[in-house]
Amino acid sequence: MDLFFLFSVLITLAAITSYINFRIFKMSPGIILMLTGTLIALVLVIAGHFSSALTETIKQSLALLNFSDFLLGMLLSFLLFAGSLHINYKAMRYYGKIIFTFATIGTILSTFFIGSAVYFLFRLFHIDAGYISCLLFGALISPTDPIAVLNIMRKANLPQPIEIKITAESLFNDGVGVVLFATLLEISTRGGTNFEPSSAIILFLQQAGGGVIVGLLIGYIGYKTMKSIDHFQTAILISLAMVMGGYSLCHYLHVSGPLAMVIAGIFTGNKGKTEAMSYVTRDYIEKFWEVTDDVLNAVLFMLIGLQLVVIHFSFSALLLGILSALLLVAARYLSLWLPSRIFGFQNKMENKTLEIMTWGGLRGGLSIAMALLLPNDAYKNMFIGITFTIVLFSILVQGFTIERFIKFVARKR
Repeated sequence: MDLFFLFSVLITLAAITSYINFRIFKMSPGIILMLTGTLIALVLVIAGHFSSALTETIKQSLALLNFSDFLLGMLLSFLLFAGSLHINYKAMRYYGKIIFTFATIGTILSTFFIGSAVYFLFRLFHIDAGYISCLLFGALISPTDPIAVLNIMRKANLPQPIEIKITAESLFNDGVGVVLFATLLEISTRGGTNFEPSSAIILFLQQAGGGVIVGLLIGYIGYKTMKSIDHFQTAILISLAMVMGGYSLCHYLHVSGPLAMVIAGIFTGNKGKTEAMSYVTRDYIEKFWEVTDDVLNAVLFMLIGLQLVVIHFSFSALLLGILSALLLVAARYLSLWLPSRIFGFQNKMENKTLEIMTWGGLRGGLSIAMALLLPNDAYKNMFIGITFTIVLFSILVQGFTIERFIKFVARKR
């Protein structure tokens, strides 16, 4: 009943905020929901200085829902599948090499760029965090969060070629980032001494490759079953089974669930919609997952803001977070620019694409969820505080200004 009450409060706050936003502010839903959650959290933190019992009650309520388990173990599967349904496979295939390179090599480069930069930044502040810990931070903060990106990019009126690069790359680098984080976490857990580089590569390929294979299998089974019927209620149940059953299967097989959901979603959104569904079924499937996506996004963005109540903040974490956010923008651009120069992608890249992909590469709840899974050491709370600061900067600053940024760089073409 307590968990039901927590969700009741979240949904009610999200509904009120969305209504006011639609009537008055007309801002991106993701931005306004997270901003509202953050403001509520700030009020609660201030009130907690006058009543410690209030703060403790709020913390106990939020503790009913383990944020990392909730996002990584359940919510992510629904949101990735729902987002992938809208990806145009033909357009994605045309830019396939670019998307694949940015999502894999780009994410790995960014992990080492930002991890190394933060390592030296910490040294300037006399913080003795290990290099592997900084690389773990680089892995959790490098992938652009598809949940935040898709939610905000829909309102940005991007040219279609640039939009497909940003959205598809964010979906895939999310899966790659989770696998990379899991690999580095395994190395960190073993102390780095009993872990061979070859073992790390094998673990990475096993999780990533296994996720792609399982995703194709899930998509194909869903396609064949939907094609054999014409009943939209059953088709919706099948799509739910693909997400929930498929994600659970990935967990059991120790392969990447996020990548599997992206592949299954793209398969269903293209081949499934065109060949396995009638017009009526397709219409219901699209509306069901659009509503599901909106409701879960509302809960997630509200939860991100409210995490401020339970996260241990300090002035140094705030300062380091702002500096790291600026370093992350530079690392993001460099990790895109370098592969594009090496592999000669200029001919397929519209002018200012890298700049838009850099500023439009938002971070969200996924980074916070992974930060909460960091090993318990003296610097865990510091990394969590920095991550939360970067997420706030990403969504409230980059997300709020992305439309103006696009218009600005368009005038420079």
